[in-house]
Amino acid sequence: MVSAETAEELTHRREREQRAVSLQREDELSNSLAPFRVGSVPYLNAVPLTRGIEEQIVFLPPSELAKKLRAGELDAGLVSVTEVLFNDCYDILDGIAVASLGEVQSVFVAHRLPLAEMREVYCDTASLTSVVLLRVLLAERGWQAEFKPLASYAASSMPDCALLIGDPAINFLRGEHDHAIWDLGAAWFELTRLPFVYAVWALRRGIENGRLRRQLREAKDFGMETLDYIIGSRPEYDYSFRKDYLGWHIHYHLGADEKRGLAKFIELLRKHGLGPVYEPKFVV
Repeated sequence: MVSAETAEELTHRREREQRAVSLQREDELSNSLAPFRVGSVPYLNAVPLTRGIEEQIVFLPPSELAKKLRAGELDAGLVSVTEVLFNDCYDILDGIAVASLGEVQSVFVAHRLPLAEMREVYCDTASLTSVVLLRVLLAERGWQAEFKPLASYAASSMPDCALLIGDPAINFLRGEHDHAIWDLGAAWFELTRLPFVYAVWALRRGIENGRLRRQLREAKDFGMETLDYIIGSRPEYDYSFRKDYLGWHIHYHLGADEKRGLAKFIELLRKHGLGPVYEPKFVV
């Protein structure tokens, strides 16, 4: 007669079974993108969208990634949403985004001066959408500032006002500094009560990419189903931060609310003459 499993043994068996299923899915995704060329950004917030396909991805900062996609050197890219809005040559993979509803923690202005007194803002040269979002937020408040390239993220040489993005922004936020922080995700929510969409999967038009779309959705589904594993196993920062950042501040769906946020962003871009802006075209 076989003795019944203890609760601990049952938990361990389920963990082993889950891990076996995950390994099988990783194996199925491991060579799934060929012959397509796909790029993403080297930031923690994008990790869940490339689960299982990481080895097949070209990782580049947002501005460089957009250039390669525009030049036809990539077939798809997880790019800043403004790349799609300002260039009428892409489709957006529906249902997937990097977005926030409020504070995002990795897109902000670090400032020593009161915001209303900003006259110069030094911006991460990798940024695309964040710079445009900042222009919109300033314009809505009737503020003006000159935008200049940021030379370094070093706290010792950080200017009075700087727009920081991605993992380098998180590093700055968590380090020693004497700046106040204006989180642009929180500022957008305060203005609109809507989510902000930072990045989407942009697909070059004119090529048959049905299989690629399926694989990118599968990678996202895999990432969401194993988000606890990602949070627990990634080396960046500490567990508590990863849990809050990936499980709360960032979300990955592109639904009705996110599309309303995108529509509002388009409306404000046009209102303030930041264009031309094209209507997004979604594909499933």
